[in-house]
Amino acid sequence: MIYVALLRGINVGGNNKIDMKVLKEAFLQVGMTSVCTYINSGNVIFEDSKHSKDELAKILEKAILDGFKLDIKVLIRNFKDIEDLIKALPDTWKNDATMKCDVLFLWDEMVTEECLKEIEIKPAIDTVITVSGAILWKVDKVNVAKSSLMKLAGKPIYKKMTVRNVNSARKIYEIMKTINTSL
Repeated sequence: MIYVALLRGINVGGNNKIDMKVLKEAFLQVGMTSVCTYINSGNVIFEDSKHSKDELAKILEKAILDGFKLDIKVLIRNFKDIEDLIKALPDTWKNDATMKCDVLFLWDEMVTEECLKEIEIKPAIDTVITVSGAILWKVDKVNVAKSSLMKLAGKPIYKKMTVRNVNSARKIYEIMKTINTSL
C-alpha cells in the first residue's frame, strides 16, 4: 500500500533540520520501499505492505529519534485517504497571489467537527470544508490578517495537526498516484 508520512515541525524557521536524502535513507533502513520525498518540509511517500498506519507512525518516529535525535510526530495517510481529500478539494482553490489555501491534517485521535469548534471560523472571511482526518481552508489574501487561520498557531489544537498548502497536497497526491500505478 502507498502511504505518505507527514512530519510535523521539521525544517521550519531553521529548527529541527533534517536533510531529505538522509531521511529517505532512514525510511529505507526500516524497510519502507519506493521511498520519495517532496520538498523540504517533511513529506515522504513510500510503500509498505506489512504494517498498519499506527505501526508505521511508531516505526518512523523511532527511526527519526534514533537517526536525527528529534522527537517528531509523524502522521500517516494512505493513498485512498489522500485521494478522498483531493476529490473534496475544489479545483479553484490554489495557493497564489489572490488566495491562501491550506490542508490541516489532524492527528487520528482528533474529531474534525470538534476541532472546528476550537478554531472559531469566521464565515465572512474563512471558507472551510471538512473531510475525514483533515480540514480544507481557504481565505482570500486580502483577508489573511483577519482570518482565524492566522491565529491557529497560538491555540492548543495546533499541536495536534500538521499543515500543508493545497499545492503541496495536490503534488503529494500526484506522486502517490504515480507510485501506485507503477506497482
